[in-house]
Amino acid sequence: MSQPVIIGLYQPGSTVLHRLPVGAKLAGLAVLSLSIVMVRTWPAAVAFFVAALVLAAVARLRWHTVLRQTRVILLMALMIAAFQWWFFGPARAIESMLDLITLTILALVVTATTAINAMIDAIVRWCQPLPWVDADRIALLLALAIRAIPASLELANQTRDAALARGLGRHPRAFLSPFVVRIVANAQATGDALAARGLDN
Repeated sequence: MSQPVIIGLYQPGSTVLHRLPVGAKLAGLAVLSLSIVMVRTWPAAVAFFVAALVLAAVARLRWHTVLRQTRVILLMALMIAAFQWWFFGPARAIESMLDLITLTILALVVTATTAINAMIDAIVRWCQPLPWVDADRIALLLALAIRAIPASLELANQTRDAALARGLGRHPRAFLSPFVVRIVANAQATGDALAARGLDN
């Protein structure tokens, strides 16, 4: 049986990073990310990687959860490193691999120390002074987008399980067509629910 998919890695806690305002954490993430992209040397990549590990330790991330959630990124980093090693040498390969892993860890630190509701509230609060922006609709859009990710993954798991139960194996046609139909039906149901509440404009 498929397990429900939960979006985000928020881990309630009382660390320094948990207590920082959302704006400070997002600004710090932006500054560090820009620095990682702009400073293109492998010693700097190592330094940023170590700094990210320190921040992850301060945030008290559960490493088994992090590894489970980021295994695809780690695989991508290894593939990119192999490509860079072949064409540009080991220094570029190490730099590219560590930069990608570091950016992922930093994003996870922010996610793990910031509740989704707090992040949405902060973004809406920043939008409120802008006269041409409907802050309430921004909040609704963000909430729907966040919900759409785990909902789609859950539908994918249900479709896969249904195909296996019917003895259709893992053939792409046995999965893709029902999955697309379910996604469209779910989107239609969401649209109808919004329209019923007068939010279809």
